[in-house]
Amino acid sequence: MPIAETTVMAVTVAVTVATHNLAYGVITGVLTAMVAFAHRVAHFTAVDKVAESDVDHDGAIDTRVYKVRGELFFASSNDLVYQFDYVGDPANIVIDMSDAHIWDASTVATLDAITTKYAAKGKSVEIVGLNPASEARHDRLSGHLAGGH
Repeated sequence: MPIAETTVMAVTVAVTVATHNLAYGVITGVLTAMVAFAHRVAHFTAVDKVAESDVDHDGAIDTRVYKVRGELFFASSNDLVYQFDYVGDPANIVIDMSDAHIWDASTVATLDAITTKYAAKGKSVEIVGLNPASEARHDRLSGHLAGGH
């Protein structure tokens, strides 16, 4: 049996036996399962450089496109901010989110942090490809979250 399921079962039994209350055991087991699930799916995201272009044909790359894939929420978006080359990237960055979904405010804060880091280097960021639900969440929360990551 996988370790996560074994842990959930052991925690449920231990709490039930310790408290003599099945409800406490089940609640603790469900919370443990939620944490295990979040930990497991947090690693299913990827950021890849997919395109570069030299718009003014001067031999230097002007735009770089990153493709983000996966379900983005508090656990998976923590490392997102470290996946970009803020110093080495060209002046224009496009972040393609067509294979990603934003689930919570922490991801919007992370995207804001990425945009802010690039802006501090004098670079512009365009976020494209958001599905309607992600776009609504991003539009509603972007710029309104203090701190970011």
